Amino acid sequence: MRIFVIHNFYQHAGGEDQVFEQEVRELSKEHDVRVYTSRNVKGVKGLLQYLSYPTNLGEAQRILQQVRAFSPDIVHIHNLHYGIGPWVVRRLRRAGIPVLMTLHNFRLLCPSASLFVGGKIFTASLHEDFPWTAVRQGVLDRSVLKTLLTGFTYWLHRKLGTWNSVNRFMVLSDFAKHLFQSSSFPVAGDRFVVRPNSIDLQPAELRKVGRLLYIGRLAEEKGILPLLDGLVDMDVPLDIYGTGPQLEQVQQRIAKQPQIRYMGYQSREVLTKAIAEADALVVPSVCYEGMPMTIIEAFAQGTPVLASAVGILEEMVVPLYTGMHFNPFEKQSIQNSISQWMALDEAEKKRMGEHCKHEYEEHYTLKKNMELLLSIYEEAIADNRK
Repeated sequence: MRIFVIHNFYQHAGGEDQVFEQEVRELSKEHDVRVYTSRNVKGVKGLLQYLSYPTNLGEAQRILQQVRAFSPDIVHIHNLHYGIGPWVVRRLRRAGIPVLMTLHNFRLLCPSASLFVGGKIFTASLHEDFPWTAVRQGVLDRSVLKTLLTGFTYWLHRKLGTWNSVNRFMVLSDFAKHLFQSSSFPVAGDRFVVRPNSIDLQPAELRKVGRLLYIGRLAEEKGILPLLDGLVDMDVPLDIYGTGPQLEQVQQRIAKQPQIRYMGYQSREVLTKAIAEADALVVPSVCYEGMPMTIIEAFAQGTPVLASAVGILEEMVVPLYTGMHFNPFEKQSIQNSISQWMALDEAEKKRMGEHCKHEYEEHYTLKKNMELLLSIYEEAIADNRK
């Protein structure tokens, strides 16, 4: 199969980039793959990029020229924000080329992209024709102007019918699929297909060290401070990996808690070993996550997960089967869940760890994930022939 992949990199690397690179690497082993990438920049060039966002004719033309020269069976779009823009979708459709788009976030529903604003889940945009509430609150980088332009871009392409030019939208979970289907997004529900993230990992058989583990950005939406507030009265060992804007507050909270250790920002190899040795991974996010790769890796390593009952986390983690849930907004709920976990005997924890491995094998291996991707490509190509 001939596959043309489009991706726009943000200024700072993220999970979307990892998924894009992994898929291109795997697809290239057996298929003819061509990529087109762009990157958001700063300064005057960045401003011009952003002002061109709604109708970036130049970028669309450059991509179309390469697509025509390559003559792919399908075009797979990962990210268009904001260096490429949605206009390319219209040009591809006019050229009669089937298009699939991975929705790594909720930007097509709300300029915030995360549906998390001011420390709370933000869903006002889901049923608005134009996201005026989001604009008034400046949900994108606390800027009314950036929120307005981004909101206008996606609203304009709703009105132009651009999104109906996409043959398949690929989302990471049933939760995300439901959000899109129940919103004002003007695309038929059968255009959405679910395909989770995946990893290729050989589990390390390491002894569990009896410590809980947090891996992630130290930021408000990740719920790290409420987690620490819940642990302050408990003698529970926790290792924290990562960095972010709340680093100083994290260090202040654990200064007199010797059982809680801040391990800093570490390499992938260090994190993989930490996950394999952990008693459980704690994911206290207070926002709608896409699909945390750390949970998939924990499952692969047979490490249960204690997670917020929020969005996809409630879907991925099954209580007393692959982990436990808690309400991240309630200190007592956090404490009850962790106390319940600590009270389990080793045989029960081991049994749950085996369930985690089973979930990984059933849903998150790279081999099955790539097979599913190819079947979705075939669906999109067949849909384009109708």
